[in-house]
Amino acid sequence: MEMRDWNILLVDDEVEFISTLAERLELRGIPNRVVYDGESALKAVAENEPQVMVLDVMMPGLKGLDVLQRIKVEHPAVQVILLTGQGKTRDGIDGMRLGAFAYLMKPLDLEELIRTLAEAMQARSGEQS
Repeated sequence: MEMRDWNILLVDDEVEFISTLAERLELRGIPNRVVYDGESALKAVAENEPQVMVLDVMMPGLKGLDVLQRIKVEHPAVQVILLTGQGKTRDGIDGMRLGAFAYLMKPLDLEELIRTLAEAMQARSGEQS
């Protein structure tokens, strides 16, 4: 599947960070949608299920791990890549236990994210075939 056919949802309460990330992905031909909190993420997934969700762990209100748990129950095919702040490896490990595909540390390396997105897309298409 070509990158331009991907359906990616980005979830982070840091508006400037996630908007910049969305723009950088668009420039590389990777379409995406952005929401800024956990409730909006659940709504966005219900309306148009993404193949992959990039989800920040630390958000006000509904936390990333809570969103992950609900997504894995309601939309198990969605691959979730968690974003964790520096030194928060524990969050990433907990997330993997809850069914996350991967976790990446902030500050984010764009090339690493794109590689991980491609691996998540491959894992998802492998599950569906």
